[in-house]
This record gives sequence, C-alpha cells and structure tokens, in this order.
Amino acid sequence: MTGQPRRIALVLEYDGGPPLSGSQLQKNAPTVQSELEAALRNLTGERVRVAFAGRTDAGVHALGQVAAFTTTSRLKTEVFVRGLNAWLPETIAVRTATEVDERFDPRRHASRRTYRYLIHNAPVASPLWRHRAWHIPEPLDIDRMQRAARLLAGEHDFAAFSRREGVPTVRHMFRCQMRSRPPIVSIEIEANAFLRQQVRRTAGSLAQVGRRKLSLAAFRGVLRRAEPASAGPVAPARGLYLVRVAYPGLDLSPEIR
Repeated sequence: MTGQPRRIALVLEYDGGPPLSGSQLQKNAPTVQSELEAALRNLTGERVRVAFAGRTDAGVHALGQVAAFTTTSRLKTEVFVRGLNAWLPETIAVRTATEVDERFDPRRHASRRTYRYLIHNAPVASPLWRHRAWHIPEPLDIDRMQRAARLLAGEHDFAAFSRREGVPTVRHMFRCQMRSRPPIVSIEIEANAFLRQQVRRTAGSLAQVGRRKLSLAAFRGVLRRAEPASAGPVAPARGLYLVRVAYPGLDLSPEIR
C-alpha cells in the first residue's frame, strides 16, 4: 500500500567491524547504508536513499546512529522495525522508527552528538575485546587523563585533533569524561559537532597522558596552538562508538547502555 511521502527516522545499532566497510555507500564493499537500503527495498519494494546523522569509518560501531529516508509506504513504524530487522544482517539492528517532519535532516538538524571510546587496559590482550576496544598493556593513570579531559570542555579551536581538511575547526564540547571499570577504560565525549578523527585523536592523546608520555602542560599546549593534525596518535577505529544524536524538540534515542 502506498500514499503520500513520509519521512521516517531510524535509530540504528551496529557492529562496524568486518565485513562492513563503514556507514556510507562504497563500490564493491558492504556498508551500513548498502545493507539498510537493500533491506528497505525488500520490505517496501522502493529504492530509497538513506541519510545518516554522521559518517562512521570501517571498524567504528554505533549504539545510536540516526538514519532517515522518505517513503510512500503506509507501513506502521513498528512494522518498519520488525520488517527491517528481518532483512538486515545480524551485525545491524533497527532499535526504533519514528515518523518525522518531511524536512528532517539527520545531520544538519542535530544539536549534540555523543561518542564513546573504549580502551582495554590489561597486560594481556583479550580475544573477546579485539574488535571492540583498543588494547593498551601498560598501566594508565586515569586521574591524570581525567584532568586532561576537563581541559577540552567549552568552545575551542580543535584543529590539532583533526586531520587537515580546510574546514572551520571551532567546536563546543559539552563534556569529556573518563570512566574506569577495570579492565575497560571509557572516554565519553559530547559536543555540538565533531571533526574527522577528533575523537580518535583525543583518545590517542589522552592515552599518552595516561602513559605519562605527554604532560598536562604539553597537552594544553597542543590544544591552544591548534596546529592541524598535531594531536594524537590516532587511536584505532575499533574502540569508537557513536552513542547518541540529539535533536531540539525531538526524542529519538532509546535508552543507551
């Protein structure tokens, strides 16, 4: 059954490891977008283009990625959830579906994004965490990392924490928090928007602070000088999770673990 066009927003959870090659369409490689669009085609018979709140690279995971598409299908939102999950591979799941305004743009209308980076901090690498977290064998000074993380809150030029792209680099970071539940160390960052590699360079820099290879003063200096791509190293993609995307006046996110 078809009718007037409707805009549907989905909240997705996915394991971004192999065989997926990131969120966006690519030639000759499965991605979140290609799998989701194929599932929509199977469910509705329509060929639709899906837009995402943010791009995630190969290896990056999501608990609350937001995707949106326009359809003439009259299926109820709960049927979209059940039906798409029946067609999607087990590495991707639709958590919620919501009908939204026809002008809704999941990227441009987002007001906040939250990312989480996980470090497996133990002498021996864990086979179970190998695609889920960055293994660092030496002890980390979590208190020292937290002091460095607090320096990032507020509005700054984060050029040092992004690769050279020739785009504006000022962002407002609402919070950057550390949490340790041995052997897992979590870095959670919430901002109005992010630069490419920003979270992974932040995690890499904080790890250097925790290893005592970078002083707090040096960390502060990297932030203030804002020399492009000077922070790091770039932490591996496998530890990164897109946790939540927030929109003014619109609650899309289910409870996030």
